[in-house]
Amino acid sequence: MASTERDILRTELRWAVVVAGVVAVIIVVIVASSLAMALHPPSGVERIDPATLHLEGEFVEGNLGTQVGADGSVTARLVAAQFSFVPRCIAVPEDQRVTFRVTTPDVIHGFLVAGTNVNTMVVPGYVSQVSTTFNEAGDHLMPCTEYCGLGHSEMWNMVRVIPQSEWSPDENGRVTCEIPG
Repeated sequence: MASTERDILRTELRWAVVVAGVVAVIIVVIVASSLAMALHPPSGVERIDPATLHLEGEFVEGNLGTQVGADGSVTARLVAAQFSFVPRCIAVPEDQRVTFRVTTPDVIHGFLVAGTNVNTMVVPGYVSQVSTTFNEAGDHLMPCTEYCGLGHSEMWNMVRVIPQSEWSPDENGRVTCEIPG
């Protein structure tokens, strides 16, 4: 009987060591990955000072909206702030790749263009960037998808897709749109 109890005790101790080893490996993986992510953030992370983004750089008011670059690339810059997107309407060309660059000075906002693959969060201190091609002319609603306060339900924008035949940037490569009302 005594040898059976010793065998059971040895077996239990072996399993306790195995479980302790598995727990130790899990803890090491969690700590190592946490340290690695803190030292090396995911690619594509672009930081910006939310307190001064309106004073200098690409997000000053004069740079917001749609602009065609010298290479023909189309970039739409927006600022999401409680409780509006600036500018209120974004004109983009049909059948051409458009890159949206969005930031915010205040709280987390969501950025979604209805009927497209554009859907991302806008976090203070970071620039969110997403690209898409609009295959059909028309208007797309762009609501904020993250609750940002009491005026959240009124935070929306319009993306106006303009046919290539009507797409006409000005001498500075800028394109604007007017929304009724």
